[in-house]
Amino acid sequence: MSTDTVRIDGSQGEGGGQIVRSSLALAIVTGRPVVIEHVRAGRERPGLMRQHLTAVRAAREICQANVTGDEIGSSSLEFQPGQVQAGEYRFAVGTAGSATLVLQTVLPPLLIAPGPSRLVLEGGTHNPWAPPFDFLQQVYLPLVNRTGPRVTATLERAGFYPAGGGRFVVEITPATAGSERDFGLSGFDLLERGNVLSKKGRVLIANLPEHIADRELKELARLAPWDENGLVREAVKAQGPGNVVLAELAFEQVTELFVGFGEHGVKAEVVVKRVIDEMRDYLKTDVPVGPHLADQILLPMGLCAWQTDVPQNRRRSSFRTVQLTEHSRTHINVLQSFLEIPIEVKEDPETHSTTVTVG
Repeated sequence: MSTDTVRIDGSQGEGGGQIVRSSLALAIVTGRPVVIEHVRAGRERPGLMRQHLTAVRAAREICQANVTGDEIGSSSLEFQPGQVQAGEYRFAVGTAGSATLVLQTVLPPLLIAPGPSRLVLEGGTHNPWAPPFDFLQQVYLPLVNRTGPRVTATLERAGFYPAGGGRFVVEITPATAGSERDFGLSGFDLLERGNVLSKKGRVLIANLPEHIADRELKELARLAPWDENGLVREAVKAQGPGNVVLAELAFEQVTELFVGFGEHGVKAEVVVKRVIDEMRDYLKTDVPVGPHLADQILLPMGLCAWQTDVPQNRRRSSFRTVQLTEHSRTHINVLQSFLEIPIEVKEDPETHSTTVTVG
């Protein structure tokens, strides 16, 4: 197992914060120091912002790492990890910056920690630039759990942009490890959706007039078929105003979620139409994995593949999706920089689908 320092160019591909988050997670998992240059060079405001700094400090806390460059605006970062420690942790972004993205950094190493952990995360839970809490709870974590651990997430208070102030709790019980490079994980294939199980629409609203949610529910009912009693309005506790429209399609093998955020000056009907258009685009294909989920499941699949003390069938995973985004291709490059595992991307021009095999 290599302990050489990994050097990551933060300007590669989409040049965003995920390069930082995944690099930190993988540094802890592998025990390899990492130097990241040109941090978030592809963004309008490059360098570390507050939510990224929270992720860096969270990563440092769970493994007692030595860190250089952990300050707002920093364009370079050096991170020398220690051993990951299970335990109880609290991480607060302090703004409406995404707390779900902070979780992306610490969850992978805590999945293979020597014991259970409990996390309290505070900040944004529903903002337009990150996966909302509902995606984490209903789409992503069920697939993480399929690899062997037990992870649950409970929302205590929503945090909308720009007020923030959200809070959720994550409980992590790792799978039973067999050895240093057997984390008790098993890969899986996600090549078909299976039969549809449910079709639900939800409207979240906080500190705003109820007629907004009423109009959104009416438009959802007009534009698409749903389960009986499948349209729900949820008044959620939050520090500031917020409104989110969610369309959830549950299949035998996967759940996908389509999300729209209410905006000042944008009609409720327009918000709903955006959600339904995205859902219809997904249904026009037969792939089980949408572009956002494809990006998210690469890392847990990579952890399965990195195990050496297990049979090949427990290491290998695969999934079918649409054409890979630049975000996902960048993520693959980062994964291979640390884990040195095979990742095959095979595009099918006839079906406009892509099969990704990890391990």
